[in-house]
Amino acid sequence: MLSSITIAKADTRLAKLKARRKLWLDVHLYLGLIAGAVLAVVGLTGSFAVFFVELQEVLNPELAIVSTPPEHRQKLRSLDEIVAAAESVKPQGSRFFKVYYPRKSDIAYKLLYFVRDDKQANNGDGYYIFIDPYTARVNGTQLYYLKDRYWGRPIVGFIMQLHWCLLQGRTGANINGILAAISSISVLTGLILWWPLTGKFKQALTVKRNASVVRFNFDLHKTFGFYSAIVLLPVLFSGVYFNLPEQINVLVKLFSPVSRPTAFNSIPAEIRSKPPQAGQQALSLSTVEAIVQEHYPTGRLWMLDGPKSPEGVYKVMKKDVTELSHFVGYRDIALDQYSGEIVKVYDKSTGSNGDIFLDWQWPLHSGYAFGWTGRMLVFFSGLACPVLYITGVIRWLQKRRAKQPLKSHRQNQSQPAQAAESVY
Repeated sequence: MLSSITIAKADTRLAKLKARRKLWLDVHLYLGLIAGAVLAVVGLTGSFAVFFVELQEVLNPELAIVSTPPEHRQKLRSLDEIVAAAESVKPQGSRFFKVYYPRKSDIAYKLLYFVRDDKQANNGDGYYIFIDPYTARVNGTQLYYLKDRYWGRPIVGFIMQLHWCLLQGRTGANINGILAAISSISVLTGLILWWPLTGKFKQALTVKRNASVVRFNFDLHKTFGFYSAIVLLPVLFSGVYFNLPEQINVLVKLFSPVSRPTAFNSIPAEIRSKPPQAGQQALSLSTVEAIVQEHYPTGRLWMLDGPKSPEGVYKVMKKDVTELSHFVGYRDIALDQYSGEIVKVYDKSTGSNGDIFLDWQWPLHSGYAFGWTGRMLVFFSGLACPVLYITGVIRWLQKRRAKQPLKSHRQNQSQPAQAAESVY
């Protein structure tokens, strides 16, 4: 039998844990109320953003989908023909920005053009031009990016901007990054609160059957919070990185050197093309593509980014480079736009520990690191955000309502005592 001293010590320890739990509960509550509503919106839009490429194809099949002829690999048009077709219909004053390669045999090329003409009202707007890879026929043009407003964009672009910056530009992106950091702390405090002080882990991991509405809401909040936290924590951290990359770089550099220049570009800005010789023109995209394929044949062509100035370089991005990694197999190659010399190669998942850590952020954030399994996990974790917020607010309101009768009861009890004191 346990001695009275042992029981007393256990009771004292449990009382201290409960007091500490009350502190964490307050922290969790206020952080959730501050960041929860935004996290719900960002999480929900993030679930859709996981499939933004497929969504665009579903919503605009007349632009993105093409008929695949027999022996289609022998009938692909050259990249120069694809670009020439886009040049013939490009919006007035626009310039080539980049090309997205078809991800499947029945998908069109997608070329991005931006208007660069100060005299035009739509200066800064971006357009997608869709080209059939087998016929070089133009499927259509889509206004995708409006420089000065978000309304009027295609639904996929609108969702992406709402997810990234809450439709508030750079300021919104900064706020979103700060709230993502707050949400990370909220999730961690939620895990502390989830931990069962009595050791009943089965009860903490399941929803009680035939429970009351109050108990069901509580169980739903804690179980969704626990299971989604496994995915939410890395997704939230990567969200902080994409919105506040300089701050995260400072943090990472405390532990490891970092050579990756930015969150969105692995080629440093100082990498430039050499001045051309007299009469020398920039290489065609087909020539650039051939040079890359000759030197780095493995992997799948993903994007080709054109030079933005006479000193700029071509940037060719490949994915599924399994010789690098089955999870983070991305390779970025920069070429001199005049000579075709390869001036920089960045192999993701290589380099310092800091570089590898940062290279993992996009594959984790999007779920692509683990294929369809990873994407579905990120999708469901995004859906969990509004569920956690709604159930959390309901729980808070339930506890407030439960305290009101007790408060009224105490006030009623104190009134006779106050009246007696006034007699004397």
